[in-house]
Amino acid sequence: MSLNKSVSETGQKTSPDYGGLVRFLVEPFLESSTALSLDCERAHANDRVWIRLAFDGEDKGRVFGRGGRNIQAIRKVIQGMAKIAGESVYLDIYDESGGTSRRESPSGDRSKASKGSPRRLPLPKPNSKSRS
Repeated sequence: MSLNKSVSETGQKTSPDYGGLVRFLVEPFLESSTALSLDCERAHANDRVWIRLAFDGEDKGRVFGRGGRNIQAIRKVIQGMAKIAGESVYLDIYDESGGTSRRESPSGDRSKASKGSPRRLPLPKPNSKSRS
């Protein structure tokens, strides 16, 4: 069976193993593989998959990477697999205490409301002294 097909040989639609894929991609960044908590929930009616990921706070820097490059690459791989399977995937990242969550939309863009309003720098004041 080819990896690019989302239909099994019996004709039934199959879904990729997102949990195994995420575990494979994230574990190399962790000090201990037991620190990873992973939950994968599927809604077959809507072809949506929610992946909830939690790990130790010390590992956060390695998992996210400089400028978030590592986690962006992980998200792109997961989204690519979901696109091939005709599904949409949502990735929630929690801290190990079960607190905060960072949810990504299927396209990987965060909502603009969560970023806050852009800062504007004040304009320079005109010089009150006139040159002669």
